[in-house]
Amino acid sequence: MENVLRPLIVVGGALALTLLLGWLADLLLRRANARHPETPLWGLLRRCRPPLQVVLLTAILRGAYRQTELDIIQDHEAGIGQVLSLVLIASTAWLVLRAAAAAVESTYARYASMSADRARVRRVRTQVTLIMRIVTAVVCVVAGAAMLLTFPELRAVGTSMLASAGIIGIVAGVAAQSTLGNLFAGFQIAFGDMVRLGDTVVVDGEWGVIDEVTLTVVAVRTWDERRITMPVSYFTSQPFENWSRGGVQMTGSVFLQLDHRAPLGLMRKKTEEILEHCEAWDRRSWSLAVTDSTATTMEVRVVVTARDADDIWTARCTVREQLLVWLAEEHPYALPRVTTGPADPVPPRPSGGLLGKDGTAAADDPRELPDTGRG
Repeated sequence: MENVLRPLIVVGGALALTLLLGWLADLLLRRANARHPETPLWGLLRRCRPPLQVVLLTAILRGAYRQTELDIIQDHEAGIGQVLSLVLIASTAWLVLRAAAAAVESTYARYASMSADRARVRRVRTQVTLIMRIVTAVVCVVAGAAMLLTFPELRAVGTSMLASAGIIGIVAGVAAQSTLGNLFAGFQIAFGDMVRLGDTVVVDGEWGVIDEVTLTVVAVRTWDERRITMPVSYFTSQPFENWSRGGVQMTGSVFLQLDHRAPLGLMRKKTEEILEHCEAWDRRSWSLAVTDSTATTMEVRVVVTARDADDIWTARCTVREQLLVWLAEEHPYALPRVTTGPADPVPPRPSGGLLGKDGTAAADDPRELPDTGRG
């Protein structure tokens, strides 16, 4: 009877103690969240309950599994302890990552709620995203190394490899030169404020928004919902346009090719009317001027302002479309056209069919052609 009760007491007690401690931790976090609603940290830390319970249960079983005194456990004591150690290391890494993510998200949420500068908020968001990726990579590497070191065979192998670690490091550095370059470029982007999540950029002739930034690649979402994945080193070695740099307000131009008779005064009044009903215009400024002239047309430029890159695109399209519709309906003569004239009359063909060099009719019979000295 004791052989049955002892394992049940050990396993059941470990499970009950784990559930109790997890419930108490969740209760304390709920109360802390209710007392401090200004910070979301305590609410986010409640996500750590599952990994915390796994850590507690594994740790308790790791220390008490020998007390079951079962024959199968005594026969495989080393293997069971090895498995529990691996689970404990993995669950601890899971718990650390959940806690780090909660702290990072809480910091970003508080900063975003207090800051009115959208550019700085995007900068902090980019930095905390890359910091979280670095923390994840470091924790995973440490956890993997710790799990490997639990195997006695791998300890001896690791000790013997320390002597050649310098050579291996040099070889790995040369082989991974491009990868390491992208890695350091990722740090430069994160803390050098070169690009941020949500920035509007023009790279390689494509207009888009920074959608994702990792330690090695940057994803740009274009206006037609395509994703362009580029190495991070591109943004540190190649020129690119960042429309969100130095402020989100923008100025855009609309160019129209019109006839010289276009009513410029009426066009200015119509442009002002269009902008008054355009929500994308930020009411800062606008202008209309003739910037160039050719033999057949003149170039009219309309300059408008907007709050950001998306609004400037909308404002430009609205002004261009409505001005062209208005000109086509009210002043069609102002639109460019191709000027043509009557062609010169073609002289009638002589009855003989062929013309001589002097324009007179040539003989119909080739034998009557003048001698050209060709024998």
